[in-house]
Amino acid sequence: MKAVIFAGGAGTRLWPLSRKHSPKQFEDIVGDQSTLQLAVKRLYPAFKPEDIYISTNKLYKDIVKKQLPDIPEANLIFEPAKRDVGPAVAFVMGKLLKDGIDEPVVILWSDHLVKQEDLFKSILKKASDYLEQGSAKIVFVAHKPRFASEQLGWIHYNGEVAQQDGTSLYGFEGFKYKPDAQTAKQFFESGTYAWNLGYFATTPRFIYDAFKKFEPSVYEKVETILKAYGTDSFEQILQEVYTGIESVSFDNAILERLQKEDAAIIVEDLGWSDVGAWDALKEAIEESPQANVTRGNTIIKDSQDTLLYNYEDGKLVVGIDLDGMIVVNTGDVLLVTKKTSIAKVKKLVESFEGTEHEKLT
Repeated sequence: MKAVIFAGGAGTRLWPLSRKHSPKQFEDIVGDQSTLQLAVKRLYPAFKPEDIYISTNKLYKDIVKKQLPDIPEANLIFEPAKRDVGPAVAFVMGKLLKDGIDEPVVILWSDHLVKQEDLFKSILKKASDYLEQGSAKIVFVAHKPRFASEQLGWIHYNGEVAQQDGTSLYGFEGFKYKPDAQTAKQFFESGTYAWNLGYFATTPRFIYDAFKKFEPSVYEKVETILKAYGTDSFEQILQEVYTGIESVSFDNAILERLQKEDAAIIVEDLGWSDVGAWDALKEAIEESPQANVTRGNTIIKDSQDTLLYNYEDGKLVVGIDLDGMIVVNTGDVLLVTKKTSIAKVKKLVESFEGTEHEKLT
């Protein structure tokens, strides 16, 4: 089994730590390793370095090579431009096929935390085994919901269709992305919806053929690129053709068009968290909802439910009488906001384009 970790996102919801030239997945957010490094580390020893592939933007080539020296350079796949996840997945799957690889592959993301690492690797193995039996074309790994999240996608499953070494696999009914509060509450209470992590096991051939069927424009351009694979003109053609591919969401392009009978779902409690925003990071590592989370040179008094991060060693950041706040200090930006307003951070950063503040993005 192979693993592909996608690490090309911009991470604007974790601004001001996450920037265009060094997004969140390359920063030390938890402990002294980046979430990309943690994503690779949790696969060992079930996966060898040569079984792990990294897909990211060429802007981050030097960062990835520095952070992941054990991953073979041939396994680092660099997109010349950001064209959303759809083209990135098509390119990776097509490239794997060109390399003669059509065994089960698991798709993962670089900005998540998973506490139950042994269970996680066990589930990936069971998903792979189920695929090799020919019982499904794609197996989604979903998470038992901890609360009625409005910020996550949900996956709808039905009755048990099989067992794999004691783990239940369920039928697939569909997706719902970021429901409203009432709908999220209904999902949470239903017992037939789980958080969609974006993790799945499949084969390169199944996904690549799906692009040929559902997104022929993307498929044809990727095919043009891969015809030059292994030649002196490959990098030039990759640059010219890839930048002309229309941005397409992978979920919209492929996953939402799947035949239900081709998919199965494993639902487990993996201790998973998406640390894509400051409030999500706090929820992931807090001891309790009312506990404070701090990092760096800080003092916090008479406060609760607050994240206080300081990335300047020579400066003391003090918080007093804070409740439900996010405070992040970097060398050039101090962010202070309510937890409930954290969604506005991305919009703020996007508004900097073309202004004097664009250099801070």
